Amino acid sequence: MKAIMALWNTLKRPPVHISLGIIIIASFAAGIIFWGGFNTAMEYTNTEQFCVSCHEMENNVYQELQTTVHWQNRSGVRAICSDCHVPHNWTDKMARKMQASKEVWGKIFGTINTREKFEAKRLEMAQREWDRFKANGSLECRNCHDYNSMDWAKMSDEARRMMAPAAERNQSCMDCHKGIAHHLPAQMGSEDPLMAAFAQEANATRLAAGNAYFTAKPVQLFTDPGLTQPAGTLAMATEVTVADLEGDSVQLEIAAWRKEKGFGRVLYEDFGQNIVSAILERDIAQQDSAFAYHEKKEDELTGLPWAEVSVKLWAQSGAYIPRPDAMWQSADQTYRDACSVCHAEPDPEHFSANSWPAMFAGMVGFTNLGQNTQDLVLKYLQKHSSDYVQGSH
Repeated sequence: MKAIMALWNTLKRPPVHISLGIIIIASFAAGIIFWGGFNTAMEYTNTEQFCVSCHEMENNVYQELQTTVHWQNRSGVRAICSDCHVPHNWTDKMARKMQASKEVWGKIFGTINTREKFEAKRLEMAQREWDRFKANGSLECRNCHDYNSMDWAKMSDEARRMMAPAAERNQSCMDCHKGIAHHLPAQMGSEDPLMAAFAQEANATRLAAGNAYFTAKPVQLFTDPGLTQPAGTLAMATEVTVADLEGDSVQLEIAAWRKEKGFGRVLYEDFGQNIVSAILERDIAQQDSAFAYHEKKEDELTGLPWAEVSVKLWAQSGAYIPRPDAMWQSADQTYRDACSVCHAEPDPEHFSANSWPAMFAGMVGFTNLGQNTQDLVLKYLQKHSSDYVQGSH
């Protein structure tokens, strides 16, 4: 009791005009009031009402969310903006709020105040969020979707085949589920940045007769330099030789193999290998006079007769680069980035050139690759398959 009384006397003794005890009690009360007000304000900024209070969000991503399973589903559980875009633990939540303060400047200066501006910056904004999800292992997703709580027996065979390896590696959800709540950026489709880089190089390449080049994009073929009579389509990354130049048109010599059964419309890069170089119009493919024949032989595996041929056709200039190295490097990186998110990707030489089309078709549906990028990656895999790598199986 003496010790308690001594402490009380110390607390009630005024340092100057007011007791130390009153200062401590008042400070404690003020702290509670401040913390309560601060936390209330923070929680308000997490509400759906606050998130869609500006038209940039309300008229764009909020409308998209309402068409997805996260808005309406058989279980009646709805995810709001903060469930996915604000960390639940306090420290990370505060860091996220500080990052989000930049959005105030965006609002003030009208960075995305129109639909056109929003779409122009959608890829940048989406990539920033995807990077955040990848860094934290899609923590916000897994507050609801936990690998340990998944009932594998109730999944479809396809879902189980994709999810089980992801669970084993504790993989980020966003690796495979981009676009599940909002529209994917248009730049990931028709405006392929990878293809744009090759197109830029092709536009700067000066062609010379007699030199070999590689197509930087699919090329329409014609029988005449005026480019009025269609002859077919030249595939991505196909080697051609410039035979002649006339204005903006270029005559290309295509050396290839084709099967002698059927119409022979498809030109292949090598004997017995289904690596597409070009697909010709039927009437052109049936004109033997259009082709120069060099060799004929039968494929022992299929019994089909093949012929080595060359054909000269016209096309628009500005679609050719001198070397394919950059395309192969980009295709290799794209393949590993796109396929490794679901499983350990096999090395290109693990399969033969004729096996890769079926293998790739089974994987590419789970990616966001554009058609031209798909074609380039497939040709890369075939050209670096076991048929072209010494010592592989």
